[in-house]
Amino acid sequence: NHSIFWTNLASPKKNGGKREKCAVLDAIDKEFGSFEQFSEMFNTKTGAIQGSGWGWLGYNKARKRLEYASCDNQDPLSTKGLIPLLGIDVWEHAYYLQYKNVRPDYLKAIWQIINWENVEERYSKAIA
Repeated sequence: NHSIFWTNLASPKKNGGKREKCAVLDAIDKEFGSFEQFSEMFNTKTGAIQGSGWGWLGYNKARKRLEYASCDNQDPLSTKGLIPLLGIDVWEHAYYLQYKNVRPDYLKAIWQIINWENVEERYSKAIA
């Protein structure tokens, strides 16, 4: 999970959080209505994970669509039959030093450092 997580992040100086038109963002709009609706749903569901775990945007190859899923603890997304595109770690070690126990603030802020080029690359490979 962490090997995906670290590549999903980028410094704002290296285009972290910058959303340019691309296939995965078009698919997010199609599946979830808009990026804003997607990120709100993602943050709500991921924020509600009890204890440690992960929020994921995955690709369902059989259904040919994006899906949200959460996983407890360190369980990988593959256990849900999805190809991981974007994973957000909600173990306290991911955010405690900066956000203390305010997980919603962490989830709101993390979108500013998402490496959309990496998510797009993962999406392109998943749909191929």
